[in-house]
Parts: sequence; C-alpha cells; structure tokens
Amino acid sequence: MTAETLHALDRLLRDQDEPQLSPQQYKEVFRQHPAGVAVIALRDGERRVGFTATSVISVSAAPPLLAFSLASTSSSWDALSRARTLTVSFLSSDQDDVSARFATSGIDRFAAGGWSDLDTGEPVIDRAVSWVRGRVLQRTPVGDSYLVSLRALEHGTSQDTTPLVYHDRSYHRIGTHTAI
Repeated sequence: MTAETLHALDRLLRDQDEPQLSPQQYKEVFRQHPAGVAVIALRDGERRVGFTATSVISVSAAPPLLAFSLASTSSSWDALSRARTLTVSFLSSDQDDVSARFATSGIDRFAAGGWSDLDTGEPVIDRAVSWVRGRVLQRTPVGDSYLVSLRALEHGTSQDTTPLVYHDRSYHRIGTHTAI
C-alpha cells in the first residue's frame, strides 16, 4: 500500500469528522471475538511462503468465495502480491504449535515439516481440519492492510478433528457441545 493511498484514506476518515476507536480499543474488542486459525500458504518461485491468519471469512457459497486480510507491512506481502493461487489450511485443535511457527518472523516456517505439496505445487498443512486451494481474485487496500479475496477451486476435509480457536491472545479447543 502506498503512502499516498494511506494518506487519502486518513483524509476521508477525518472528513467524516466522527469519533473512532483507538487502535488499543479496537484490539480490545477483537480479543473478545473468537476466531478460527488458518495457515495461508503459497509458492513464490521455488520458495514456499506461509503465515498464520485468523481473519479468514466465507464471502459467498455461489460462487464459492472467501477472503482474508494481511498487513501491508507483513514479510509475506511481497510474495502474496504476485501469487495467482494459494491454499488456506484450517488448523486442528492440536496444531497450536503450527500456528505459532507460521506467526513467527525471521524463520523458515516450513523447515519443521508437517505439510505436503498439492499436485499444483501449493503447500497444505498436514492434519488440518480442512483446506481450500483458491485463485486470487482481488487484493484490495483497506487501511494499513489488504483484503485478499479468493475463488475456491479444490478442498480437502478431515472428519475426525476439531478446529483450533484463537481468543484473547491464547489458543482454545472446542469441547463437547450439543447441537441446537
């Protein structure tokens, strides 16, 4: 995201002349909102790139669209800005170590293993609850981040696992529950 784009957004928000949450208040709100944990992964030439995301959302079932956000300052942005396809692996409840590894900067996040390449070349996380391979449709600058939308092309699921949840800066597992 260019500095010019950020300044234009700041001007637009200031022109509306209404109070807004501070970054700390905003983070406080979303710490109380539980989110599923995913690893976004792609190929950038011969290099694998991946990062943890809790911002993955379903956008539409017909056509099958999903989206996630990534800070423009992320070390993964450069590769993601060029990617045509990528995978989203929704982590299982015993993969908090995988989430932490893919959230750590300055390391080879794939070095410890636990992933497999699809026939098309994109990596997926082994033992994930489910995964989606998607084609990047848009990279929309929003604030200091990008909203990346995808069309779902392929998927895989595992019926014998439960999802990993992130809430208030810690990982949680979904326990027994009753369907309503």
